[in-house]
Amino acid sequence: MENDLLKNVRKIEIKTRALSHQIFAGEYHSAFKGRGMAFSEVREYQYGDDVRNMDWNVTARMRSPYIKVFEEERELTVMLLIDVSGSRFFGTSSKLKKDLVAEIAAVLSFSASINNDKVGALFFSDKVEKFIPPKKGRSHLLRIIRDIVEFKPESNGTDIGEALRFLTNAIKKKCTAFVLSDMMDVDENCAPRYEESLKIAANRHDVSVINIYDPREREIPDVGLVQICDAETGARSWVDTSSSAMRKAYSQWSRKAYDNMVSTLRKYRIDQVSIATDQDYVKGLIGFFKNRA
Repeated sequence: MENDLLKNVRKIEIKTRALSHQIFAGEYHSAFKGRGMAFSEVREYQYGDDVRNMDWNVTARMRSPYIKVFEEERELTVMLLIDVSGSRFFGTSSKLKKDLVAEIAAVLSFSASINNDKVGALFFSDKVEKFIPPKKGRSHLLRIIRDIVEFKPESNGTDIGEALRFLTNAIKKKCTAFVLSDMMDVDENCAPRYEESLKIAANRHDVSVINIYDPREREIPDVGLVQICDAETGARSWVDTSSSAMRKAYSQWSRKAYDNMVSTLRKYRIDQVSIATDQDYVKGLIGFFKNRA
């Protein structure tokens, strides 16, 4: 089992590290800016320099014009908020949702590392299951990937608001936070239960949502009478999928939940991308980065 785990982690590392170097590192750098411009050095004035950057003290001392040179203060702190609720084991294509989350989280981690950013992780169900403080280094990134692959939470439920509250309290300085989740945390009216926590977190941090879903969570096919099980509560029931009324009602519920999520994120100017288990996540992430740049 341990050898299988290490092989899986290594496989993810090789694939996602290559993608990060070849494709994503530059896109990530453009999409996620540093904290602003930091003072770098003073040099002699050259024709065309912005006179607003003139260093008058050095100019007076040297008796010739000098300007201040600034460079982008690049280093970021990146936090991955990983949904480890029971629904992550769902998948009807070549990947489970948890497999897709692992690869995308690894791509983000390596892209951040190439840009000299610190990376941390927060695993949540209906409570915060584990917190890994942000650090640099390959061994640290591999620890995060390993935990994503093998972590076994105490609970199967979902409470995105609790994760966002923890982020706000634990990380005091502004960070770049990615929520990797199916975002299915809604009330009886399909309204997001995490809106208030999201509003507070978005005021302090640069929050983005990577919505991971399976196509069968949005549309149910006609496969007759089937027994379904709620992965988070364990509740089982029989459903007649040959009923067009039932399929239509489910599709409408799913669409309403998705539309409410999108409108809530837009309300607080939070970027999001939805990626299905049967889609190429490379294309989705590149589009996401380009839209931010």
